[in-house]
Amino acid sequence: MNYSSCSKMKNVPLGHKTSLLANKTLVFDFEGVLLRSTSLFPYFMLVAFEAGGLLRSLILFLSYPLVWLVGEDQLGLKIMVFLSFFGIKMDTFRIGSAVLPKFFLEDVGWEGFEAVRCCERKVASSKLPRIMVEGFLNDYIGVEAVIARDIKSFNGYFLGLFENKKASKSKTHSPEAKEGNDIKYIDQEVFPYFQKFCLTLSSDERRNWLVLPRERYPKPLIFHDGRLAFRPTLPSSLAFFMWLPLGLFLSIFRFIFGTALPFNLSAPILAFSGTRTTLSREHEHGSFSLTQKDEENQKGMLYVCNHRTLLDPLYIAYVLDKPLSAVTYSLSRFNELVAPIRTIRLTRDREKDRETMEKLLRQGNLVVCPEGTTCREPYLLRFSPLFAELTDDIVPVAVDVKVSMFYGTTASGHKCLDPVFHLMNPNPSYFVKILKRLPPSQTCNEGGRTRIEVANYVQHEIGNALGFACTSLTRKDKYMVLAGNEGVNQKHGGSFHSCQ
Repeated sequence: MNYSSCSKMKNVPLGHKTSLLANKTLVFDFEGVLLRSTSLFPYFMLVAFEAGGLLRSLILFLSYPLVWLVGEDQLGLKIMVFLSFFGIKMDTFRIGSAVLPKFFLEDVGWEGFEAVRCCERKVASSKLPRIMVEGFLNDYIGVEAVIARDIKSFNGYFLGLFENKKASKSKTHSPEAKEGNDIKYIDQEVFPYFQKFCLTLSSDERRNWLVLPRERYPKPLIFHDGRLAFRPTLPSSLAFFMWLPLGLFLSIFRFIFGTALPFNLSAPILAFSGTRTTLSREHEHGSFSLTQKDEENQKGMLYVCNHRTLLDPLYIAYVLDKPLSAVTYSLSRFNELVAPIRTIRLTRDREKDRETMEKLLRQGNLVVCPEGTTCREPYLLRFSPLFAELTDDIVPVAVDVKVSMFYGTTASGHKCLDPVFHLMNPNPSYFVKILKRLPPSQTCNEGGRTRIEVANYVQHEIGNALGFACTSLTRKDKYMVLAGNEGVNQKHGGSFHSCQ
């Protein structure tokens, strides 16, 4: 079913059935109506790896022939639940809200999504455990209830077994959704054309659905956690386990040569190992130069960049080929110890941090990431305006990273392993674009701008250079979504704005 035929469906008059449907609660099967894939294995592999670690995911992978033999729908499902959840601590499990939504959205079919949107009130049923799907269905699909099974627990740990009682419904936002005579199934109430591409499609037809475009997401996907950057299907999981030994060797190799040698010597070696670094510069105009140093105030240049991974300052120092200091908020002691450039830890005390950065600027060039945390998606978090007060010699730097297997960032894992995971990718790519130095009219001292105006201007310049959307979200917002701490839980429905 191609989208052209789906578009024609929108022009068909719905008649009294559509009017009747608008007043009912639509009940649909999550896996059969929304998802393009037919296998649930990738989602359990994500749970096993992200919550249980490498050994658990390897056991699940090796057990898949048994799962396939008995069938994923019945006994095989129970096997995957047991292997993925047994012994996992309940109060720290956030995979369903922090990791899986990204992969669910990438697997949602456009046709199925449009079909579900026809009803204002929706109830979803799922074969997956409630803790895996409820967050996604509530936040992104807007369902009022989730019919799914819970997992038994003991003393705060999952036992990996389904509860014996029948599937229960989560709390609904509307009491009418609980009334039995108010629930209508999608294949009973929607007109025949809808039936063809929602519930009566075969597995092969569903796999041919179009992927839901990012611009059609019910709300923007800005934050997500987890180490795996790929969908762990059976073939890709096999490639993953085969790559691990070589990937670990490459990570150590790249780390040693990248930190022990000057960039002009290490760059060819790193490129030979598969890494890619692209440098782009905007030409300077007017009386100020990118590399000039203000002799009057004896301060170095302040490079302000967005934050993609822990290695951002290191790559900027390499491509500029000049000594730089970097200030950080949450750098691990190990990474601080082995960093080839000078790193200084900030305290989040505004006055102390300002004194620290002013001192560093008097000693030379400084790079700062005012977002305060990393963001994986094409969005920029709000820039802290502290840097704007320090100097007028500000150079924005736009940074982007492309990976295919591992994310080099984490909100809930071990941050000391961030560079290791980034360098384990087959072809990690870094894009660094040095923008024009801020014109005097856009600075605090010479231009009379407020520090917030300067911070917003720099954010928009970097956003435009990368094609990213600027947001007003902060580090606390990110960690509240992904880790459940540091900040008040707020809905971010309209909190992002374009950088146009």
